[in-house]
This record gives sequence, C-alpha cells and structure tokens, in this order.
Amino acid sequence: MKIWLPYIRGGSGTDVFTEILASALSDFGCQTVTSPVDRRWQFFPWGKRYLAAPLGTDIALVNSWNGFAFRRPGIKQVVVEHLCVHDPAMRPYRNLAQTIFHNTAVRHFERKSFVATDAVVAVSEYTARAVKRAFPAVDVQVIHNGIDTNFFCPSNEKNNFLENQPFRLLFVGNATTRKGADLLPRVIRKLGPGYELRYTSGLRADDPFKDVPGMFPLGCLAREQVRQELRNADIFFFPTRLEGLPLVVMEAMSCGTPVISSDAASLPEMICDGVNGRLCPVDDFEAMVTAIRSVNDDREMLAQMGRGARQAAVRNFNISRMGESYFRLFESLLSEN
Repeated sequence: MKIWLPYIRGGSGTDVFTEILASALSDFGCQTVTSPVDRRWQFFPWGKRYLAAPLGTDIALVNSWNGFAFRRPGIKQVVVEHLCVHDPAMRPYRNLAQTIFHNTAVRHFERKSFVATDAVVAVSEYTARAVKRAFPAVDVQVIHNGIDTNFFCPSNEKNNFLENQPFRLLFVGNATTRKGADLLPRVIRKLGPGYELRYTSGLRADDPFKDVPGMFPLGCLAREQVRQELRNADIFFFPTRLEGLPLVVMEAMSCGTPVISSDAASLPEMICDGVNGRLCPVDDFEAMVTAIRSVNDDREMLAQMGRGARQAAVRNFNISRMGESYFRLFESLLSEN
C-alpha cells in the first residue's frame, strides 16, 4: 500500500503530525511519500492540482483546506481536520483579514474537499463536533493523534528536586494568545520566588518574554532537547484556549510529567483532573496558580500524577495505535474498489 502525504509546511504541529504518521504507517508495511509545499500555496490551493502524485499511489491523506486540490483520479483520499477554524471559539484569536479569509476562501475550500473526499478524519472528539456544526452533512470519524512513547519516556534519572530548588514549569508552543502565552508572565509573577518557568517558542523563533523575571527562554529546541526539558520539568504548564489535539501535551505525559492546563477544547480528552494532571477554568490564572502550588506542596500527589500521565499516554496516544487506525481505514477504502 502506497500512501501520499502532501502538506503545507506551516511551522506548526500539523507538520510534525505528517512525519509521525508516515513513520507509523511504515511499521504496517506501507510505503509513504511526504510532499511538503510552501505555505504560501494555502492561499492558492488550486495551483497544487499540477503537483503529480507519486507513481503507484493508493491513498492520499491531506489537510482539509487542500483536499480538493490534491484529488487525483484512481486514488482514494482521506481528509484530516486538525483544528476547525469555523469554531466560534476561534473568533477572538484571529484578526480581520484572517476572519475574512476563513469565512470565505477556507470555508469554500473545505466544502469542496469534504464533498470530493472518500473519508473525513478529525483528530479529537472536540474537533469532530466543530466540523459537524460548520458542515452538518459531513460524516466525520475520530482518530486521535499519537506520538512515539518509546522515545518520549521518563528518564531513569528523573529529577527529585530538592526543597531549596525552584519548582520548574515548562511551556512549549508558539507564543500566541490562542495558546494562552499571555498568561505565562502573570502566573509566574503571582507564584513568586521558588518557581521558574522555562519556555520555548515552538517551531517559530519569537521570544516575547525574555526580560520577565522567573521566565527563562530556551529558544528553538531539537527533538532530543525537548524531551530532556520535558523530563526535567516538575509540571508542563499549558494555559491554552483552543486546541485540536496538542502533540506536546502527549509528549509531556509520555515523559511522566503531569500537565496543568486550561479546561478547554480537546484537553479534557487527554487530562483526567487529579489523575494525570489538573484542569483549570479558561483564563483563570488564579486557579492555575493555586493548582501549581498545590502540587508543589504535595510531592507524592505530583509523583502519582506523573505515573498516571505516562500510563494514559501509552494507552491512548501511542504511535502504533494511531498508525493501525489509519491503516484499517485505508484498507476499508481500498476494499470498496
């Protein structure tokens, strides 16, 4: 079975998803070909009609914005929705130009893609519901994202921080309002001495908080460096406001690091409050501060949540489970011939 994975290189988790899925499918005997395309083509998707599919392709798996442009005769197609931009929860986090683009061009592109494709997948139950609200006639199935839980694993030397060491929080992601990055300096200032927040800028190089006391920029990290930071952190802090299904939360959990996050979008599908992390009301930075202090004060609870996080990641978000789900879907589509 030969799988073609064309995608817009956007500097986001979608890029990472494509590479992960290609690896997962190869374990099931699939031949995979990834085709990254310059992000400027998202505004002119019809131009991708002239990109030739690899010879012998059986299935094309593409993003919902571009599905219609990658449709090829004789090739089955699966469209994946990572984050539905028509979700009303998205409105506060886009400017006027983005709003116009989403409500006109993207809605038109996605409608054409959903009509033309053989199957539509959403990466979370939350995303599936958002798609159904925007496009009621679309039949959507859910396949959760997955990660390499063998690579993202706890260290045998997991730090047991001494009482006189700062309690370490970690944030990994693009510094956007949607990700809740604006709450980071408010939380670390409220926590005060004894806490530090290390952060990256995700796949982009912006560094807006480099002068905030208690916050330490890490820059753009390689995969191995991200894993080490996740292992070293006491808590992965993720005050997001809207997500499809964030890979970095899975990676933190898989490293045995509990997550304190907002109770937003798909996060309740990942985090069981008090079992493998804590969920706080969206934008309630006081509740977030309280949750962080509570786990700092109870290290046994912190250790138990770390073990619960690892177990949940291996059970629900491992790469093999994701790969098998897509492989079975592809098999069912090809059997329809």
